[in-house]
Amino acid sequence: MKKAALAMLGALAGVLMHVGVASAQNAAPAPSRLDDIISRGTLRACTTGDYKPYSFYRGDGQFEGIDIDMAESLAKSLGVKLEFVKTSWSNLMNDFVAKCDIGIGGVSPTLERQKHAFFTQAYMIDGKTPIVRCDDVNKYQTVAQIDQPSTRVIVNPGGTNEKFAKQYFTHANVTVYPDNVTIFKQILAGKADVMVTDASETLLQQKLNPGLCSVHPDKPFQYGEKAWLLPRGDVAFQQYVDQWLHLARATGEYQAISDKWLK
Repeated sequence: MKKAALAMLGALAGVLMHVGVASAQNAAPAPSRLDDIISRGTLRACTTGDYKPYSFYRGDGQFEGIDIDMAESLAKSLGVKLEFVKTSWSNLMNDFVAKCDIGIGGVSPTLERQKHAFFTQAYMIDGKTPIVRCDDVNKYQTVAQIDQPSTRVIVNPGGTNEKFAKQYFTHANVTVYPDNVTIFKQILAGKADVMVTDASETLLQQKLNPGLCSVHPDKPFQYGEKAWLLPRGDVAFQQYVDQWLHLARATGEYQAISDKWLK
């Protein structure tokens, strides 16, 4: 009896396993933003347009920069047109979730942003470092040297730069300046002393603004990355974009675009 019962249980288990495999094979794949984008014919990209060299909104209404060129390449790989949605750092996450397929323009992955979105693999390693008038480079080498009541720190609102300033500069005179494009002119004009932002931005801005110098960009205050925002939970779309990005880096396409804007 026991042998017969065991045999029946074994047969039943085999049938259930077969049914489970068949059901899994016949189950429809989960819907993906990838299919929506191809069907729609457009890739919608949220970007602030105020962060050279990644994304800059020109006077003629066009965007340019590393992430803009890369987004054009991604859209081409999908056979669709690229559509930009201009946003701000303060509204980036809300606009991305409501209106966009990707969020681009020098976005730093953070755990808070990760609660609302996926990120691609990082395409650049970066970190926060000061930019100051060249005569003051030795004066502002450390967080402690900057965090003094006499230091006028300037920062753009809504992003990781403001978060860093509020966390580490509790004694300095911190001013939130609304325009991330002209903010560096404030330091040149003597209206501020220091801005702490991503090392890649400081390297570009010292070229654009003679008289400003990046402070130890090869040794930033903390570790940081650049990546793109993707819809949370959409593994199929994330894998596509990650594979596209992997190939862009492996073939040298990303490096060529980066060199175009940084060199």
